[in-house]
Amino acid sequence: MKIAEITAKAKVLLEALPYIQDFRGSTFVVKYGGSFMDDPNPEVRNRVAYDIAFLAAVGINVVVVHGGGKAITKAMQESGLKANFINGLRVTDEPTIQIVKKTLDEIVNRDVCAAVSLAQGKPKGLAGDSVLVCEKLTVDDNGNEVDLGFVGDVTEVKAKLIKKEIADGFIPIISPVAEGLDGKPYNINADTAAGRVASALRARRLVYMSDVPGLLSDPKDPTSLISTLKVGQVDELKKKGVIDKGMRPKVGSAVRALQEGVQRVHFIDGRLPHSLLLEIFTDKGIGTEIVHG
Repeated sequence: MKIAEITAKAKVLLEALPYIQDFRGSTFVVKYGGSFMDDPNPEVRNRVAYDIAFLAAVGINVVVVHGGGKAITKAMQESGLKANFINGLRVTDEPTIQIVKKTLDEIVNRDVCAAVSLAQGKPKGLAGDSVLVCEKLTVDDNGNEVDLGFVGDVTEVKAKLIKKEIADGFIPIISPVAEGLDGKPYNINADTAAGRVASALRARRLVYMSDVPGLLSDPKDPTSLISTLKVGQVDELKKKGVIDKGMRPKVGSAVRALQEGVQRVHFIDGRLPHSLLLEIFTDKGIGTEIVHG
């Protein structure tokens, strides 16, 4: 290896050092979702797990909330059920919620845990309805009344149970299912669940990983990345249609989390190798950060 390459690697480590020192002992919540979760190449799927294990290894308390929409749709097809959506939200009747819970808890959660274990991390899979409580969702992001069946809005996070797993040295991996007031499991938007968990834990960072570079001023132009967005700018961008469709629940959850004590929220592209580390431990970052103001 050439001296220049060795020196470049040393510079990267030195750039990360002040961030590692500053973040040690902090809590980060990572929403692990996007098409990269379903990539047939295990290397792509496992890269994020190595980043998560790295964060834990340098003393950051990492909590993961994962998605699994494509896995659910696949499982429904195999069971002869057709997926039905209203404004991007999955309609979840009684047969569907059984498939949702089984798929998220027994397939996706275990896969994420296995990937983190492979990276020498210490994952602890948690069924979402063991730590999340919800009421039935009756209003969508646009304020319209909806009836989606067993779809909930998180009202309580059992933070003590999550903190106990962290104290015992584990990386909690939480599925987006919650227990309803009727004692039944409810499907939860994973972005929303991650935001509620981050708020309850007073997380220093909330990171949404998906398959877009971040928030784009022109959704059709991947080079139009908005590096920093202030909360006060959100409503105007919604009116302009910059924040639309799948980004609305993400940004809505981010704003609420900031209002409830989370210090900063990041949107990054999970398809980019080591995007989590690049966003957290470098001066420029590679995604969109939403901050107070």
